[in-house]
Amino acid sequence: MAAKKAEHVLVDRWREILAVHARTLCELDRELHPYGLGASDFEVLDVLAAGTASGGGPSYRVQEISERVHLSQSALSRLIGRLEKDGHVTRCVCPEDRRGVSVGLTPRGRALHDEVLPVQRAVLRRMLAGGATDCS
Repeated sequence: MAAKKAEHVLVDRWREILAVHARTLCELDRELHPYGLGASDFEVLDVLAAGTASGGGPSYRVQEISERVHLSQSALSRLIGRLEKDGHVTRCVCPEDRRGVSVGLTPRGRALHDEVLPVQRAVLRRMLAGGATDCS
């Protein structure tokens, strides 16, 4: 009986985590939409901005970004393609390994990231500090 109750508590907690995640992503998408971004778009820009903040050079291989933003390789490739088309990132073949692709921020991408960063952080503070609301 106690094991079943502990299992039920664990499952309830997991579902709470999923619900907070879903509401937060929804709110991020809503707040970032006016900037032409979704939550995953911003995450890629944020990873790249953090990686190039001190020195500005090229940045991450696609595989490294994939590990940080939790998207499939194909979804990430499409997302990077859109960001590249919009002039926010550049892609180039890795000089160390010609099979790999490096992605870096453009000045336009850095400017967009800097503009949107406070919006994203405000959503995270609001949603993860217990003030989450339904996404409808």
